[in-house]
Amino acid sequence: MSAATDTIAAIATASAPAGVGVLRISGPRAPAIAQALLGRAPRARHAHYATFRDAAGEIIDRGLLLAFPQPRSYTGEDVVELHAHGNPMLLQALLARVIELGARAAQPGEFTQRAFLNGKLDLAQAEAVADLIASTSRAAARAAQRSLDGEFSRRSHALTAELVRVRSWIEASIDFSDEDIDFLDNAALRADLDALRAALADLLAATRRGVRLRDGLHVVIVGQPNVGKSSLLNALAASERAIVTAIAGTTRDVLRETIDLDGIAFTLADTAGLRDTDDEVEREGVRRAHAELARADLALVLPASEAPADVAALLTTLPPDTARIIIHNKIDLVPGLAPRRERSADTSHLWLSARTGQGLDLLVAELRSHAGAGEGSAGTFSARTRHVAALERAQTALQDALAALHAGQAELAAEELRQAQHAIGEITGEFTADDLLGAIFSSFCIGK
Repeated sequence: MSAATDTIAAIATASAPAGVGVLRISGPRAPAIAQALLGRAPRARHAHYATFRDAAGEIIDRGLLLAFPQPRSYTGEDVVELHAHGNPMLLQALLARVIELGARAAQPGEFTQRAFLNGKLDLAQAEAVADLIASTSRAAARAAQRSLDGEFSRRSHALTAELVRVRSWIEASIDFSDEDIDFLDNAALRADLDALRAALADLLAATRRGVRLRDGLHVVIVGQPNVGKSSLLNALAASERAIVTAIAGTTRDVLRETIDLDGIAFTLADTAGLRDTDDEVEREGVRRAHAELARADLALVLPASEAPADVAALLTTLPPDTARIIIHNKIDLVPGLAPRRERSADTSHLWLSARTGQGLDLLVAELRSHAGAGEGSAGTFSARTRHVAALERAQTALQDALAALHAGQAELAAEELRQAQHAIGEITGEFTADDLLGAIFSSFCIGK
């Protein structure tokens, strides 16, 4: 693919007036613009001290000019960078001069989009550029850098290569169906499919961790009135964010607080106590609590008692697929009861006291574990929800392919594997609709 043939320019970075600003130019007219500004043809990858003048010859600023001939540049096109003083007025005047010389103002993300279209980056790497810029923690920045370096793309390509190999084997069985050879009844093929399924599951788990690291987790604290929800929010936030009283129904609206654990942002939401009430305001608070639960990545569920019936009744209020941790709060009110953690099925039970802090470390460890900290997080790459959706479609297609093979339907199995390959190809942009590209790059800042 090739990018547009016009020349674009934008202020890439701009700091305080005493700092440095960068104006980047990309496209076929970039060398001519550089020569007009410098007064001579610039040397490649050489920092030239230059006086930047307007059309009347008046000095705009003095700074450095660097030229990067195609294809060894960020966009794969001829690129020129002008390093000037960071005063926004000077940079805008310099941008106006560059536009007079034949460039146009770049659209958001257009430099990175051209890098993608010219094969300098794949789509996952291009998205990692935006993720790196938007990182709010060192862990998120490191994960974005791994994606930019190609870690996510390499794993996706390796999975695609294995899919192609298995597809070729199955399609060969279709082409040579008249031969007295049963290609599908082969132990090596079954082993390859099992390995492929395991590799896809591993990549999907790593991708979900990447999304959690990039977007953080939305954690909703839910339970009946006066079970200690607001106290738990205050304890986790280490501040008196929520009002705590002995009066049932004190919390009427959703109160949110963000905390950071191992570089992962957790948005905690304290909600109104779940109960039937005639109070119109409190009833609206309960409605909002249910709406918050519908968006939750994780629910911290505080039952009113230890009775299994109370716990079960509270769990019925959760959306069926919501991960949950059952919090048995107020152990400080029961003599001899110590903090502990138990696990039943896929649910953790924690005994703690939000008021005294006893057992709070168990909850923090559980939150870290749920976010993926410690489970191979050293190699975590940044990812987006669209990547998870693509891999989930690939996983479904692979499962359908296995079922088709078991039923002896080779043609259907081959088609399902093709669908799986197509879904994984969406991650790096091998199969991507133009409207998706527009949505992705429009979210970038101007200058990138």
